[in-house]
Amino acid sequence: MNLKELSEQLGLSQTTVSRALNGYPEVSEETRRRVEAFARKMNYQPNSNARRLATGKSYTIGHVVPLSDHDMINPHFSDFIAGAGEIYNRRGYDMLISVVNADTEKSVYESLSRNRRVDGVIVHGPRVKDDRLTILRKLKLPFVVHGRTSDPEDSFSWVDVNNRRAYHKAATYLLEAGHRRIGLINGWEYMTFALKRREGLETALRQNGIEPDPEIMVSSEMIEPNGHGAMKAFLAHRDPPTAVLCSSMLTAMGASRAVHESGMELGRDISLIGYDDCLSFLPAAGEYPSMTVMQSSIRLAGKHCADMLIDLIDGNAGHRNLLLEAEFVIGASTGPAPVMATT
Repeated sequence: MNLKELSEQLGLSQTTVSRALNGYPEVSEETRRRVEAFARKMNYQPNSNARRLATGKSYTIGHVVPLSDHDMINPHFSDFIAGAGEIYNRRGYDMLISVVNADTEKSVYESLSRNRRVDGVIVHGPRVKDDRLTILRKLKLPFVVHGRTSDPEDSFSWVDVNNRRAYHKAATYLLEAGHRRIGLINGWEYMTFALKRREGLETALRQNGIEPDPEIMVSSEMIEPNGHGAMKAFLAHRDPPTAVLCSSMLTAMGASRAVHESGMELGRDISLIGYDDCLSFLPAAGEYPSMTVMQSSIRLAGKHCADMLIDLIDGNAGHRNLLLEAEFVIGASTGPAPVMATT
């Protein structure tokens, strides 16, 4: 069924039907509901090119992914995109993913804006000081940040997890279990999420009269081998930690491997807590988790970012912020501090 046939059956002009389907304000709410209901009943799919010409919009969301030697977006990016994609499909949008060299990212945003290829973009992997926000404001290209920067929080739209609180809670749990030497295998700390996680741990330590030890805190790419190497170094330290927080399940897997190789047992000889993004390729299993984790869904974050950006594009909202809380799930990888460590 085409637009002409749909209009004839509704007894309305093609212009009215087109405007109703594309959300023009001059069409009454009653007419809009009637047209949308009939279009769904007839499984009508509007011609995308005609829709773009009628509205002046591309109905496309951009994701610019910079390649670098330490890109923290992958392998989490696919799960985020799966969540965002559900919203795009429901709300009639496509996505454009541009994988670029890190030093050409600015020119890619300028090209997307100049050629009107996208109506807005989602910014990934925000840094503490991130000039991408300044660039996008100058281009007047709507954007939502997955995470936060050092910019005033009410000056842009973002979806983030309360990383500081999550790590403060995890550290407090360990401190209450008698641990006094708590290590950290973190992501790159020029990124806001990692900096806030370190702040959460250090605050909890200082509140308990313990000065953080930088020798058992590392910042690097969140991959399994780095978790393995960091934990090996921690265990070889003259005063090793009795507990370690990891910023990724990938680094936690590497850290766990190093513990087992040393002949130690997680939860008995050393405690380990990971951060679980609920990744589809690392499903949780069993009634009692093997790993104690701070847990939040990156797929859900993708849904929130997509909805927020489309509302912004449609003019239905100004700057919006959503701070999600991580769930703390206790598993078998944590336990009381070893007796010798508490004496």
